[in-house]
Parts: sequence; C-alpha cells; structure tokens
Amino acid sequence: MAVNDSNHTGGTEALLERGRALSTPLLRTVVDRLAPPMDTVAAYHFGWIDAQGRPADGDGGKAVRPALALISAEAAGAPPEAGVPGAVAVELVHNFSLLHDDLMDGDEQRRHRDTVWKVHGPAQAILVGDALFALANEVLLELGTPEAGRATRRLTTATRKLIDGQAQDMSFEGRERVTVEECLEMEGNKTGALLACACSIGAVLGGADDATADALETYGYHLGLAFQAVDDLLGIWGEPAVTGKQTWSDLRQRKKSLPVCAALAAGGPASERLAEMLAADAKTATGENPEADGTSDGVGFSEEEFATRAALIEEAGGREWTSQEARRQHATALAALNGVTMPDSVRAQLTELADFVVVRRR
Repeated sequence: MAVNDSNHTGGTEALLERGRALSTPLLRTVVDRLAPPMDTVAAYHFGWIDAQGRPADGDGGKAVRPALALISAEAAGAPPEAGVPGAVAVELVHNFSLLHDDLMDGDEQRRHRDTVWKVHGPAQAILVGDALFALANEVLLELGTPEAGRATRRLTTATRKLIDGQAQDMSFEGRERVTVEECLEMEGNKTGALLACACSIGAVLGGADDATADALETYGYHLGLAFQAVDDLLGIWGEPAVTGKQTWSDLRQRKKSLPVCAALAAGGPASERLAEMLAADAKTATGENPEADGTSDGVGFSEEEFATRAALIEEAGGREWTSQEARRQHATALAALNGVTMPDSVRAQLTELADFVVVRRR
C-alpha cells in the first residue's frame, strides 16, 4: 500500500486546524480554573506563554486527537461542535501523560522547547499533570447528560490503559529482550487506547449507539498502533530540527521500541550484536556490570555508539519491518470503518487523517 503525502496534506491541515480552532477556547477556559501557579505552568506547556510568562504562539502539538473527536461526532450525524467537550477531555488526558512521561523519561525538550519539569521543576510537572486529568473528567461530567456518562467511562478506561502502557514501557527498559507481541501490547495501551477513545468519544456525545462507537474505537486503536510505529521510527531516525527531540532519542533512553524488538527477533549477525549490546546495558542498569561505562540513561555512550546501534537495527531489518507494520495497522484501521454508516465526506476525512499518520515526519 502506498500513501501519497501530497494528496492529503492540505485537507489534513484543515482538519487539524479546525480541531484546534473549535477546541482551544474551551481548553483555555478549563485550564484557567487551575490555581496559581498551575495555570501558568499549564499555559507554558500548551505553548500559550513562554518561560517568562509572555504571550507566545508556541507549537501546541499536532492536534490529531481533537480533530478525530470532532469527526467522530460527524460520523454519528451530529455537528462537529457536539464533540468539542470530548476533544478537550482527550487532549487534557494526552497532555497529562506527556507532562509525566517527560519527567519519567528525563526528556528535556518537547515541541522545540524545554519541558515543564526542566523549567518549573518536577513537582509542578506532577501536579499539573494530575490537575489536567481531573479537569478532563470534569469537563465531560458537567454536561450532565447520559451521553456524558458513557463518554466518561470510555475516557477513564482509556486513561487506565494508557498508564498500564507507560508502566510496561518503563519495565521493558531494564530487560534484555522484549518480544514484538509484548511491544505491540504496550503500544496498544500507551497510544492506541487514547486514540481509540478520541475516535469514539465525539460519536458517543453525538448520540451514537455502542456498535457505532465500538467500530470507531477499533479504527482509532489500530490508527494508534500505526501512529506509534511511525513515532518509533522517528524516535531513532527522525531529524531533530523536525521532531524537536535529540538524535536517537529512544536509543538514549534504552527504549525497547518496535524497531528494536523486530531487530532482536530477526536473528543474524546484526541482531546478535545488538542483543549483546543491550544485554550489557541491562547488566549495567542492575549493577551486575560495574565496569561498563554506559548507564541506564545513555550517559557514557558516545554518539558513535548510538549511530552503531541505529545501524545494527536497520541492518537487522527493524526499520523496514516497523515501516511495514505502520502500513498494516493503517489498513486494519480503515477496514474497521466498513461496517459504519456515515456520510462519504466524513469517511474521506477519517481516511485522510489515517494517511497523515503514516507519512508524518514529526
């Protein structure tokens, strides 16, 4: 399957911009409820102000999830505005996870700026993340409708799975090997669950039945796996100027992402050499190999070391397998829409966003 970026960029950008335009006013209103200094810290995270508190027009992220929530409402025959509370709730949960993940992973850069914990300290990153999660549930429940209750149940389930996925991801860092199946399960939790929720929450708020919402959720789950597969490729081979992260960022954190797991499963000289290097890492992390100079966060490794690992992953086939997996998940996502009755224009929008996910560069 080939996906042509040029055929979809214009339409996709319009959908993403609509998601931002319709959801940002409510998002700002909700964030303003936070007590100082959390309101300021959250505003910095969303790119609305700079580190000195001055108004800024920062990069607030791709806004894929809000866009999907609005299209989800339209898939149920409702106006896109019906999905706005769901779009905001999902975006709040997503950013709750980013604030905590950046701290746990030690990431110092996000969206080409210093991360919240780096600027405002770890305590504020934790507090603001917790507050955003609380706001996400609040913004749905205050609607006071039966649909809001259904939507909140889906959101809380997705959030619990997201946290499960983060716990799995962290546990993998200290292991020598992780199977491809384990990695896909983790990524299905960490990324797929919330994207699945985004794809169904607008429909639920728009009055869709569970069968329709479930089909849209299946689309979103597999779209999430495609999204994460691309993210894993960018985490190793992405251009820092485009991604806003360091070169080989996932290798620096010793993440067992899909390219790594696929390379380890492939067998052959490159796979075996990579396995030896990761086994030495695991021993260092547990203190079994005190003479090694590498540590769990990559300190002590030279740039050449990371380049060597990236080259071994590619030589073992991990890069190509992950690229193909993104396309397999993309096809599975689109197939899930076959059983849903919706306007052709809405189906085209969902297809465009799915195509965007597998060709994006950041």
